[in-house]
Amino acid sequence: MEISLQYIGFAFLVVSLSWFIALLQKFWLRPKRFEYALRAQGLTGTPYKFPFGDVLQFIELRKMAYAKPMPLSHDIIPRVAPYFQQVMNQHGKKAFAWFEQEPTVILNDPESVWHVLTKQQNIFVKPEQDTSEKLLLPGLFAHQGDKWKKHRRIINPAFHLEKLKLMLPAFSTCCEELICKWNKLIDLKEFSELDVLPEFKAFTGDVISRTAFGSSFEEGRRIFELQEELVMLVVEASINSYIPFYKHLPTKKNKRMKDINREVEKILRDMIEQREKAMVNGQATSNDLLGILLEANIRESQEGGIKNAMTTEDVIDECKLFYIAGHETTTASLTWALVLLSMHPEWQERAREEVLNLFGGSKPDYDGLSQLKIVTMIMHEVMRLYPPVNFMERRAAAEVKLGEVTYPSGVHFLLPYIFLHRNPETWGPNANEFNPERFAQGVAKASVQGAFLPFSGGPRVCIGQNFSMLEAKLCLVRILQHFRFELSPAYAHAPYNLVTMQPQYGAQIIIRRC
Repeated sequence: MEISLQYIGFAFLVVSLSWFIALLQKFWLRPKRFEYALRAQGLTGTPYKFPFGDVLQFIELRKMAYAKPMPLSHDIIPRVAPYFQQVMNQHGKKAFAWFEQEPTVILNDPESVWHVLTKQQNIFVKPEQDTSEKLLLPGLFAHQGDKWKKHRRIINPAFHLEKLKLMLPAFSTCCEELICKWNKLIDLKEFSELDVLPEFKAFTGDVISRTAFGSSFEEGRRIFELQEELVMLVVEASINSYIPFYKHLPTKKNKRMKDINREVEKILRDMIEQREKAMVNGQATSNDLLGILLEANIRESQEGGIKNAMTTEDVIDECKLFYIAGHETTTASLTWALVLLSMHPEWQERAREEVLNLFGGSKPDYDGLSQLKIVTMIMHEVMRLYPPVNFMERRAAAEVKLGEVTYPSGVHFLLPYIFLHRNPETWGPNANEFNPERFAQGVAKASVQGAFLPFSGGPRVCIGQNFSMLEAKLCLVRILQHFRFELSPAYAHAPYNLVTMQPQYGAQIIIRRC
């Protein structure tokens, strides 16, 4: 018995020592080795702080920045990225900081960012998502390697030009419903004040519901409502993500996220099964995203075998991603477009003049939309100053050399689009000013490669960028045909980051009929 107790005591000591060494390695020795390797090559940055790096400082600076609105200006970096601005002010534009126990190197030059996005894709990989991020941004956004290539190949046909043209009537229907609603608001007086952020959320949600699921429009709307709730829950959860095991705790919000995911997956699974049965019987249309996706997936399995096709779970994840990526980005772009055109009425008039010259009061067709020069310049400038996504991240899956520095495996790279879009070295001294003329000769001639990335870049460039631009331009054209608009006195300028960059207190606009 005595010997047995001794063995138990010894085993406990060994296990405890192993745990201590593992924790010491994770929370101190490994971070300090990273820090030494980077500083030895001339990089500077914040010192590693036990146990979570700079996370608490990041949260505190963001909280202070979001506490009140800012002046009516496009110099928004102090509000939307105060921590990264502080790090670069102190340590230069290629500095490192700490989010938990691995360093994040900020790459604030177009050449380095373009290299990371376009070269060595097997080394510059997307970081592993946590549980809540997987619920919100699954599918193509999260996949790596061969699985990403397979999904991209199967999904590509849904966004080909000829397919987008077939979706234009659905876009147009949603636009007409929006215009009709706004006209009714003005019926009893000369003008109306409305918050265009929820208006565009509802509009883009309807567009995705119609274009993704066609006749299953009502089920699509329910998914939209659930995904909207999920966005807010995931953003709240991200604030506590540095707390060990927090995402696994049975909190009310964690439970609600899982419940939402289960309901969304059940709706989608039922829709997919019904559509597959209809396709077998020759009854289904393939003009919506789900039909095109299933059609391409069936063709893939016939040509390369079942292993080459996506599973039902894969299709569900891609449909969930359609919703988040499809409506969040266009909502943000349209909202900021109306805010900026209200701030710069001379450009609003130039855009309206172009629209009326091309279309009069008629509904635009695809060929007409492709001829819009000023509206396209405006949309590009809106997305330069207020990109839907401010940052992207990559992680070194192996030791890699970038420029003159060799980075150890495990280093993270922050690609700060919001900074690149405002860099005076590439955009000139007026980089913080709204000036669509800079895109008069097109995107390629506006600046250098890697300086303008509203939809990211390289092989993983947003697959739905043409979908989003077509939807946004059509909606903006219809609004310009029917309404003049200006900022309401109630508007408070306060850009902030959720999944995309949005106005924190809404976007109150006064509209009048033309």
